Amino acid sequence: MHALYLVLCAALVGAIAYRTYGVILLLVAVGAGAWVHDSELKRFFLFSDRGITIALMIYGFVASVLPVWLLLCPRDYLSSFMKVGAILVLAAGIMLVNPKLHMPAITPYAAGGGPVIPGPLFPFVFITIMCGAISGFHSLIASGTTPKMVERERDVLPIAYGAMLLEGFVGVIALVAASALHPADYFAINTRPEVFATLGMTPVNLSTLSAQVGEVLAGRPGGAVSLAVGMAQVFSSLPFLGGLMAFWYHFVIMFEAMFVMTLIDTGTRVTRYMFQEVGSMVVPGLRGWTGFAPATVFSALSVLAWGYFVWTGSITTMWPLVGVSNQLLAAIALAIGTSWLFNTGRGCYAWTTLIPLAFMCVNTLTAGWMNLRVNYLRAQFAAGAPDLLAAFARAPMPARVQVVVTLVVMGLMVAITADCLWRWFARSRAPQGETSAAAASS
Repeated sequence: MHALYLVLCAALVGAIAYRTYGVILLLVAVGAGAWVHDSELKRFFLFSDRGITIALMIYGFVASVLPVWLLLCPRDYLSSFMKVGAILVLAAGIMLVNPKLHMPAITPYAAGGGPVIPGPLFPFVFITIMCGAISGFHSLIASGTTPKMVERERDVLPIAYGAMLLEGFVGVIALVAASALHPADYFAINTRPEVFATLGMTPVNLSTLSAQVGEVLAGRPGGAVSLAVGMAQVFSSLPFLGGLMAFWYHFVIMFEAMFVMTLIDTGTRVTRYMFQEVGSMVVPGLRGWTGFAPATVFSALSVLAWGYFVWTGSITTMWPLVGVSNQLLAAIALAIGTSWLFNTGRGCYAWTTLIPLAFMCVNTLTAGWMNLRVNYLRAQFAAGAPDLLAAFARAPMPARVQVVVTLVVMGLMVAITADCLWRWFARSRAPQGETSAAAASS
């Protein structure tokens, strides 16, 4: 598998130089990865988890410092084609193959206590599948990176609205592909072996699937592997594509890795923008500091910030924090959008943002508070901690940082929403003339 990632990196370099042929290069890289894996070259491409983490941090730093047109634009160009193409082919494959959905509509873990997601279906579904309908990350990227890639104003609607429609479509298709697995196989993939042994389940097709893809599938939590297996099953069931299970599995893994690259490079760039902007409120001189030096300094700070969580955690510990933070950012974006509607005299349309804002505040703040007990401090409560403060005191440092970050983000969301509500109420009570004048000035 590690050989595959190195070959993919080589393909990405080629794609930057030859954008038109990037998709072809990636497909060739997937096939070549199997050859490298079985050759003597394999030993040069094996890296530890720490090594991969360092490589990701270096990539995030470089991508944040370099101009947008040099790396982000061509890589996102390639990623977009791969994403749209793969999802359209998968959707067509689902319609042709019509796979049976083995996952029940409601599992016994809907009320909580599940081996994959310990919290109940509501509200944890909204912070687990966090980009299917709304995403705060998208609102950040739309303000800091995407505008640099938009050539003309009329491109904004298909890019912004089209992106979220595609996200929702991807969410539905991903659920179908994952649900095509037998529940026992799904849980065997997404839980550690010692946890799966306590569930009283017996894998159905896991051994066969592992042999077909050439990888050990058991004990690979995070969702990426189970989704890749589900999608590969659909692809390999299409006419003339049988027997290519291993190719399609690794293709989907690569496809998912490109999503991670987007999160890293664009996320790091936007974070460094915010570091400098917020820092300039404390040190005004930072506002006029431009050039290579501030890009390097604030990119390094950004990488160290998210790199700490990757270095000290895993997907099962990071994703709850990412989900809560992402959805709270979405709520902040909705609050800002509502304020803009009121300030520009379009208050009659405010319900379009107020309703989802109320929904996001309720379910995300609830999930964030529940995260403290069922995710970050679960081991401490299981060991007999009587309350939240006692569990926090006994927790290791990474868990404490997650608790503090979650509470800070939740507190900021409450403060921003309360301030918005006060201003909306004050505006609604102001005389019509003052409201019109304020709207005109804004």
